[in-house]
Amino acid sequence: MPQNEAIFYRAERLLGEGFMQRASRCRVIVFGVGGVGSWCAEGLVRSGIGHLTLVDSDCVSVTNINRQRMATVHTVGQPKVEALRRQLLDINPQADIAVMQQFYSEETAAAFPLEQYDYVVDAIDSLASKAALILHATACGVPLYSSMGAALKLDPTAIRVAEFWNVKGCPLARALRQRFKKQHTFPRHKFQCVFSEELLTNLGEPHPEPVVGESSLVVTHGNGSLAHITAIYGFTLSGLILQHLQNCSKL
Repeated sequence: MPQNEAIFYRAERLLGEGFMQRASRCRVIVFGVGGVGSWCAEGLVRSGIGHLTLVDSDCVSVTNINRQRMATVHTVGQPKVEALRRQLLDINPQADIAVMQQFYSEETAAAFPLEQYDYVVDAIDSLASKAALILHATACGVPLYSSMGAALKLDPTAIRVAEFWNVKGCPLARALRQRFKKQHTFPRHKFQCVFSEELLTNLGEPHPEPVVGESSLVVTHGNGSLAHITAIYGFTLSGLILQHLQNCSKL
């Protein structure tokens, strides 16, 4: 059996040859490849998605190592998208993985032709950029899957999936809804979000309550976060895409 067929043998046993062929042609763009987006990208590549675009302007920091797929002591200082691309190609060398070391914002949106993709993943931290991407993707009519706040969470059993307007207990989702209402500009269609109902906690040194600002959901020393939470968020996002792709194939 050829290597590429062997890689996806168990996926094909579950989903079928036809699905794997569609997955190999599927085009997904992931915005933000940090604690959530990096694991989402891995879930997609390990499941046979053939075309992936990774968007992130940052480089790997030593503080990323505890929760981001590509972050190791050997990749510190490297562009996140490049480090992740190399690791994903080690999983499937035949995958088509493009990288864009750019910051997404309302001003740079024109550089991202979302209508060319089958799915958009929002794993952005910045409130302004996240809002702009949501409006952009829904205006294009492309299926969108979005991550809400994963910081200050510990309980994996509290992670949920809901339509954006039904997300509860998430300061980031609340801030986004307030922003849309204040600006009288709303997403053009519904979209699913991954979030946690867990109350915000600080079990270590006391920190101030998280503040949702224009730049990001941050506090002075950064919000605490763990790999098992961010990875569940990311793998759930990839699973939602696979589920949608499978359901569409049944129509």
